[in-house]
Amino acid sequence: MRDPHELYEWTGQAPQLEAPVLLQALSGFVDAGSAVKLAREHLLAIGEPQLLATFDADTLLDYRSRRPTMLFVEDHWESYDDPTLALHALRDDAGTGYLLLSGPEPDLQWERFIAAVTGLIERLGVRLTVGMTAIPMAVPHTRPVGVTAHGTRADLTADYHPWLSKVQVPASVGNLLEFRLGRAGHDAAGFAAHVPHYLAQNEYPAAAEVLLTAVSRLSGLALSTAALGEAAEAMRATIDDQVARTDEVAAHVRGLEEQYDVLMRSREGQGLLADGSPLPTADELGAELERFLAEQSRPDNPPGT
Repeated sequence: MRDPHELYEWTGQAPQLEAPVLLQALSGFVDAGSAVKLAREHLLAIGEPQLLATFDADTLLDYRSRRPTMLFVEDHWESYDDPTLALHALRDDAGTGYLLLSGPEPDLQWERFIAAVTGLIERLGVRLTVGMTAIPMAVPHTRPVGVTAHGTRADLTADYHPWLSKVQVPASVGNLLEFRLGRAGHDAAGFAAHVPHYLAQNEYPAAAEVLLTAVSRLSGLALSTAALGEAAEAMRATIDDQVARTDEVAAHVRGLEEQYDVLMRSREGQGLLADGSPLPTADELGAELERFLAEQSRPDNPPGT
């Protein structure tokens, strides 16, 4: 393998960080509700980012699978949306420094990229790496956003109840990074927000808010989510209005509510509802997720940026 250090250029002085947390928010082929995008943009907006390193996009990206955009104005090309995969240092609300790895998920040289990131983790003394993603689920927008948690040690996610027993999905660099870090003895974890499947193509700030809340809870970082909360409330009002306008959609949401409530009652040891409402098993939820991800990985569904 070629030297992983050749994949990135160090652009700044190493900040004085004491055992920082690294958040990785790479744009993969699935980001339901654009939750990771919203969370990433929110952190960069409030965290006073300092650019530390940029990765070689020409080496890592397949431009034809997800073409960057250019702006044409009248008679000339005005701008080019240059894809940037970078590592930033940020500060939380309490002034604690942390790291953010963000940008498009590499299409190529995954193992070499992971080796490069692992080297940066060791160079900067990272104590915990936390990934974020968002997946579509058969859940209603009228109930709290759920989270699937996973980690390299059981105690990292002990506060979260499993939603899935076993599921096979296409790999992502973020999940593979967590796996490789665990094998190398580094602590790593990840959170996947559950976005109502009928809203997966819309921006859903409630999921971004839940992701950052989960990250804060695990890492101890003080990450403000007030702006995301306000956006989530406004979005909820808009969704409620649209649902109320269509009887078929309203009936679908009611069905999801009943299914969700059955699941919650069963977890609390209260048994199933008396009307015998069907309870989806973990395998059924996993099969639905596998189907969705398989559709996203087909050639006519190129990865998003």
